[in-house]
Amino acid sequence: MGSARSKDALFEAIAVMGKAFASPRRLELLDLLAQAPRTVDELARTSGQSTPNTSQHLQALHAAGFVTRVREGTSVRYALAGEEVLSLWLALRDASVVQLAEVERAAREYLGEEVDAIGRDELITRMRSGEAVLVDVRPSEEFDAGHIEGARSIPLAELEHRLAELPTDREVVAYCRGPFCAYAHAAVRQLRASGRSARRLDEGWPEWRLASRAETPRKAA
Repeated sequence: MGSARSKDALFEAIAVMGKAFASPRRLELLDLLAQAPRTVDELARTSGQSTPNTSQHLQALHAAGFVTRVREGTSVRYALAGEEVLSLWLALRDASVVQLAEVERAAREYLGEEVDAIGRDELITRMRSGEAVLVDVRPSEEFDAGHIEGARSIPLAELEHRLAELPTDREVVAYCRGPFCAYAHAAVRQLRASGRSARRLDEGWPEWRLASRAETPRKAA
C-alpha cells in the first residue's frame, strides 16, 4: 500500500487540471480553441485580452495538459490536446448550467430573448428532405477549420448583405460555437426580421463533431 505522501502527490497532480479551470479567461480560451487552433495574437484579439495575459493563461493551460503548441516562425499556434479535453470542457460547461442557477441567469442576460431551437435529429431529417438550409454564422476561419457537412458559411457580420443567397421557401437553421454563443441567436432574429422562417441549432460545432464521431463505430458495425 502506498504512503499518505504518495497519495497526496497523486491528488495534487490531478488538481493541476482543476486549477487550470479556475479562471474565466482560460475557459473562454478553451471555448475558442474548441472551434479552431489559433495563435496567441489571434486568441488575444478574439477574446479582447492583452497578448501578455493571453500568453500567461495559455501557458497555464499547457502545463495542465489541456492544449498543445507549435511554433510557426515568430508565432505560437495553440490547439486543444485531443477530444478528451474537449469532452471535459463541454461537460463542465453543461454541468454548470444544471447545478448553478447563476450560470443560467447570466446566459439569459448575455444571449437576450430566447429564439426557437431545433435538435440534431430533426435537423438531419429536414436537411435530407430539402426542407431546411443550414448556415454556419461563425467567422470564416472557424468554418474552414471544421463544420457540419452541408452547411453554408455566412458569418454573422456578412448576413445582412448576403440574405439574397438564402431561400425564402425553406427554413433556415443557424448554428455557431455552442449554446452560449450569441451569433446564432442574433442570426435568427435577423432572418425572421427579413421574413424568413428560421431557428437555431441547439448545439454548436464542437458538440456535433463529438456526437458524429461517437456514432461512427455503430454505423460501421
